[in-house]
Amino acid sequence: MQVGRLVSLCAFLTIHCADASSLYRRQGSYNATNSTTTCQKTSVAILGAGMAGITAAQGLTNNSVTDFLIVEYNSDIGGRVAHTTFGVPNNSYTIELGANWVQGIATPPGPENPIWTLAQLYNLTNTYSNYSSLETFNQDGATDYTGLIDDFDNAYSTVEEQAGYILTQNLQDMSFRSALSLAGWKPGTDMEAQTVEWWEFDFEYGYNPEQSSDLFAIVNYNTTFYQYSDANNYVFDSRGYNFIIKETAATFLQPNDTRLLLDTVVTNISYSDTGVTVYNQDGSCIDADYAICTFSVGVLQSDAITFSPELPYWKQMGIETFTMATYTKIFLQFPPDQVFWNKSYQYFLYADPDQRGYYPVFQSLDGPGFLPGSGIIFVTVTQDQSYQVAAQDDATTQAQVMAVLRSMFGADIPDPIAFMYPRWSLIPWAYGSYSNWPTGTTLEMHQNLRANVGRLYFAGEATSTEYYGFLHGAFFEGQAVAEQIADCITTGTNCSGEVDYPVLHGTTPYSEYDEANGWMVSSFLDYGF
Repeated sequence: MQVGRLVSLCAFLTIHCADASSLYRRQGSYNATNSTTTCQKTSVAILGAGMAGITAAQGLTNNSVTDFLIVEYNSDIGGRVAHTTFGVPNNSYTIELGANWVQGIATPPGPENPIWTLAQLYNLTNTYSNYSSLETFNQDGATDYTGLIDDFDNAYSTVEEQAGYILTQNLQDMSFRSALSLAGWKPGTDMEAQTVEWWEFDFEYGYNPEQSSDLFAIVNYNTTFYQYSDANNYVFDSRGYNFIIKETAATFLQPNDTRLLLDTVVTNISYSDTGVTVYNQDGSCIDADYAICTFSVGVLQSDAITFSPELPYWKQMGIETFTMATYTKIFLQFPPDQVFWNKSYQYFLYADPDQRGYYPVFQSLDGPGFLPGSGIIFVTVTQDQSYQVAAQDDATTQAQVMAVLRSMFGADIPDPIAFMYPRWSLIPWAYGSYSNWPTGTTLEMHQNLRANVGRLYFAGEATSTEYYGFLHGAFFEGQAVAEQIADCITTGTNCSGEVDYPVLHGTTPYSEYDEANGWMVSSFLDYGF
């Protein structure tokens, strides 16, 4: 990615990496001391070793294509599924800095979320997040405004119905804010209502309703929580959430497998209709018949990678019209014998009198079914507030969070004994947390983000039409691209590439909501949970 001084995953996220297995510790095949002008050759170069990249490699293997290279910026696999050890000595725990939930599980006889399948296969430790286990606060302390949640949910039901008309009747999309207002939800300057809205919307999408599509926010929710189930299970496995990605990789990679190039930073991608050449910061290069780019939207928008030739305008528009949310979890540990919150609740909402989304949602990990005795609680912020905390030092952020907690629970609560948070918006291999579908982006525009240019293909959670932002979106997209490329290599079929739209229209006809545009299941599915 960026030329210049590199900062590793471990340094950026304060992750302790020394205990990673040998399978994932192999240094890239080339480095500054042994660079060569002769490019390494392979059938498929997979750029990125997150869920999409590893699933793509598994898909190729399952389709008898084993000549591939996985190129990864960091010294370990997993991408934005990243964890660290947090807490004081003798009372420390594994916490997730990025992806943290299995979202949507299964409701037999309906289908099962593949992430849930992996979680069960590898015995991933997780607990149901009970969003009804909630206590609400404002600047004066505990204040019950949970009744506003019912008001929001009633408006949401109307918005769902309207989104169905927009899709099937080829109507103009609108912002989620407009849809909520038309449904009668107008929080205005009522900061308790604004906090409930943040809890119901921003907490899921990472963006506010003004910046989010009405149609595709509903689609995104329905295709996961109506197709699978309405459950969100919080992962707190001591091995880390990315254990399921590592174990998936172990099904086709051997220890010290030469096909896995860690600590290898891509700077330029040259593509054509006959192949792809990948140039790396250390002077090495890879000649591939095909390449799968799994870089985040944040990276693609940052110009960290140079493309030769320059990406066509329709492709640039597909990249630039999508958005990358930043979702920041700020962790605090208190002396376990001085925990001041009610452990019978999982969540605590805070309505700041002046600013929407100012340290609005706290989640306790010191409670039944999670990490009892840990003394850990964390607060989540998104977007502008995430950018602010990323730009300031830990001491400033800690002081702000503690001021909020003291207005909630009283001035005499103790100071934390441990404190940390990641700065996702500054990490050069991520530049954010996950994608969001903005107002004004049509299905055709999004397909231009998904579509290949020559033999360079794209996959990741952001390219998923219906599951963008979700880990299972990355799973499905990696799998789909791998199968397409494998078909072309092994049988000479499916070689035409993906549909793209050099000329865009204001709306997308219902007939285009099909597999060619990433539309895999009906957004009206409901298996009756």
